[in-house]
Amino acid sequence: MCSAATSLGFLLLTINSIMAIHSSRGDATAAIFVITSYASFVLLVHCQRWFAAAPPGSVAKDCARVGVWLTATLITAMLSCVPLMPGLMAAAIWLIVR
Repeated sequence: MCSAATSLGFLLLTINSIMAIHSSRGDATAAIFVITSYASFVLLVHCQRWFAAAPPGSVAKDCARVGVWLTATLITAMLSCVPLMPGLMAAAIWLIVR
């Protein structure tokens, strides 16, 4: 079961995502980016919960670890995509990732 903080976080993330999609009227690239980011964060939390629930040393724990790693890598790659961000923000993210 989710804690109150987790539920509140998902509620705020969902509202923010809906507002971002609404404000990107006509810009399919921005809407797809928001939807993909939202789905990736939800998948990351799911994989983290799966990892925490799996018994130590099990195959399920290893699969969950791979899921967390791949999802985190996807989110990092998406957020560091230079053409989607303003110049200074893209430079700051690029420096952090490098």
